[in-house]
Amino acid sequence: MLFTPPESFGVVERGIYRSNTLHPLNFPFVKNLNLRTAVMLSPEVPMRSVTNFFEDSGIRFVHLGQAWKPNLEELMKEGLELILDKKNQPVMVMCTSGVHETGTLMGCLRKLQGWNFNSIVVEYHSFAGSKARFVNEQFIELFDLDLVTFPLDLPNWFLFHQELLEEEEAFALSRLT
Repeated sequence: MLFTPPESFGVVERGIYRSNTLHPLNFPFVKNLNLRTAVMLSPEVPMRSVTNFFEDSGIRFVHLGQAWKPNLEELMKEGLELILDKKNQPVMVMCTSGVHETGTLMGCLRKLQGWNFNSIVVEYHSFAGSKARFVNEQFIELFDLDLVTFPLDLPNWFLFHQELLEEEEAFALSRLT
């Protein structure tokens, strides 16, 4: 059996994957990820074969892009809250190209994790290449993290990042006194 990942596939964190819209060629590869949830951020409806694959594989399909297209802030907020909820993982986040909405969501996740902006942009460009949009970078930079309501059951990797940030802040404060 041939395992072909989607063109824009990437591992974001343990239990979080990113990609462009799937094609039947990708199904054997995706099946091995043991996904619980697939999230579509684009307004376009995926091919029927893709939605059938999710249904047949017991993967919950959430089409956020269909509901939130006019408001990118709301789309990012809902997307972050969904992927940070441990009960939805493993989760794959997709958009038509795997670059624009998905890249923006991952950039907002990295901002939430406390990454510096230059590192966020480098990761964004590593997936976007020539399709990168300055407006997406600007959105990530200006995204209000206070909009995000954390789920009750956060993944361990996220909690670990939060602890590291708190330790870093405490150390910086101790050096000032």
